[in-house]
Parts: sequence; C-alpha cells; structure tokens
Amino acid sequence: MSDLYDFVIKLRAIREYRDEPLSNEDLEAILEAGRWTGSSKNDQAWTFVAITDPERIAGLASFGNYTKPIENSVAAIVLVQEKGGNPFDIGRAAQNMMLAAKAVGVASCPVTLQDSEAARQFVGAPEGSTVRFAISLGYPSEMSSPGQRGGRRDTRDVVKLDRY
Repeated sequence: MSDLYDFVIKLRAIREYRDEPLSNEDLEAILEAGRWTGSSKNDQAWTFVAITDPERIAGLASFGNYTKPIENSVAAIVLVQEKGGNPFDIGRAAQNMMLAAKAVGVASCPVTLQDSEAARQFVGAPEGSTVRFAISLGYPSEMSSPGQRGGRRDTRDVVKLDRY
C-alpha cells in the first residue's frame, strides 16, 4: 500500500494538546482543506467558524456532553451547515480538515454539540442553519495518544458483498 493510504487509515482522534497557540499558517491550511472539500451539487452549503479565544473555546464546550477535547484545545472549528445543506457534506469537510491537521502536525478530535440551537446562537449563525459538530485542535501534548478502543472490528463484521 502507499504512504498516503497508511496516512489516511492511521488518522486518530487526539484529545490532549499543548498550550501553544496554533500558527496562523497551520490554521489557514486546515480551513483551506475544508473549503476545498467536495459537496453535493457543489453547493458548499457550509461556513467554518474558527475559535481561538480561550474564553470562547470554554463557552463552546458548554454545548455538548463530551466536550473535554474542546476544553483542552487551543483552537476549535465549528462546522455550520447552512440552510438546505447536507449533513454528509459536513462530515466530509470535517474529515478533510482533520486529515489536513495531521499533515501539518496538528492533532484533532471531532466533537458533537448536543445543544445545537444554543451553539448556533453562540457562533451567530443564521436562523435555519445547523450547528452540530466541531473539531478541537492543538499541537499534541507529550501525554497524548490516540484512543485505544481495541482497534477495529473485523472486516467480515463490517463489509458485506451484494447484501447485508
């Protein structure tokens, strides 16, 4: 297999970060990868809100049940699905940004914001948009390691040919 294939399958969520702020160059590269993500009918019905202010990061973390990665981060990207947008496209953009983060040496973790309406208001997104997901970002701490949940299910348990 290629180095690129190995790079993709080894992406892991990292939840512990150094206190060091992200460089503007790294944050811009991550956001640019999101911007260039393919979307249904090329609608690009998304907006990405980058948050770097520590108080705003702490505020964002209050909108979910498992937001410790956001609390630990030095930056977060909130993915706003614009009215009429496709949730699958938001997932694609998140994955592209997480792969780009890894490519520039930044750790990331996807986070669900269960109180999506309050999160929408917090970031100032328009009525009718959906704010359900964010990505925490930071340079990995020496203590961080990818979550170890026993690897992956066996291929035979996940992949079916022609029928379930």
